[in-house]
Amino acid sequence: MTDQPRRARFHLLGTVLRVFSVLAILGFAIWGSIALFYQVPGAVWIRGAAAAAWAVLSLIALFAYLRRRSRLAALLYPVMIALLLFWWGSIPASNTRDWADEVGQMTVGVVNGHEVTLANVRNFDWRAPTDYTVRWETRTYDLDKLSSVDLLLSYWSGPAIAHTLISFGFDDGTFVTFSVEIRKERHESFSEIGGFFKEFETSVIAADERDIVRVRTNIRKEDVYLYRINMQKPAMRSLFMAYVDQANSLAETPRYYNTVTANCTTIVYEMVSRIVPNLPLDYRLLFSGYLPGYIAEVNGFMPGLTLDQLREGGAISARAQAVDNAADFSQRIREGVPGIATLTRP
Repeated sequence: MTDQPRRARFHLLGTVLRVFSVLAILGFAIWGSIALFYQVPGAVWIRGAAAAAWAVLSLIALFAYLRRRSRLAALLYPVMIALLLFWWGSIPASNTRDWADEVGQMTVGVVNGHEVTLANVRNFDWRAPTDYTVRWETRTYDLDKLSSVDLLLSYWSGPAIAHTLISFGFDDGTFVTFSVEIRKERHESFSEIGGFFKEFETSVIAADERDIVRVRTNIRKEDVYLYRINMQKPAMRSLFMAYVDQANSLAETPRYYNTVTANCTTIVYEMVSRIVPNLPLDYRLLFSGYLPGYIAEVNGFMPGLTLDQLREGGAISARAQAVDNAADFSQRIREGVPGIATLTRP
């Protein structure tokens, strides 16, 4: 009687171990195949062949493990995984590739007292997605005159997914918008899957709103919403400097973008959490289209307004399309946005 329960426990443990091992082999078969497809240098057929070879070897190892035909196979596959992970970890991020024009330069900042000079502020004149005038400018901002922080969400793939931008306003009516973006090469386009597999580096872009907002509202025809953030001036200044620090850090040490762990929303969360400690983690940090609900719950918007009021009044795409390329673009897209007083136009 004593041996039977013990044997039952060992049998259950063995079953659990086998199930875990099978799942692990299948997981590494899928992950390794995709990783090889995205990162093996060469033509598509070479990358496809490498991915297929890994999948076949993984299935052979799985078959041998299930049939218990070869202890060598059971020992060899972990070695293969170790080599794959070593190769994966050795793939370096870079700041020297043939970049697409819109991410061709990296914003960097120099602080001189209360003034910050940003090099490579993007100010493209967009006429179509592939027709634009390239302009990178150097601009200086007085942090003592920092007066507002706005969140912009640009929806391009359903209600759950939106690109996050943060725009800083100053007493003189100027704005600068920061955006954490993939730094894609000239031949690349955005891919959620590729974002998991080191296809893109990360870039912090500082830009004029007539560039970075207008390209979304007027050129790409995305749905863009603007929300005024309820933030004290010391916190505004700290957030601005967090973007500058992040931009300088990426210019010095390139890092890969990750669709989940290092995207446009999670990096904003990391920055804000320096200012407001103990911010709760939430699924809406991943599904950024629902981010306004999260911000409302942590009292991040102007008080006295419902989320529906903020969303309805903050829909700026139609206004931006009507304004088009006017000099007072930033002022006019904010007309009627809840929590924002009438702005003086430059």
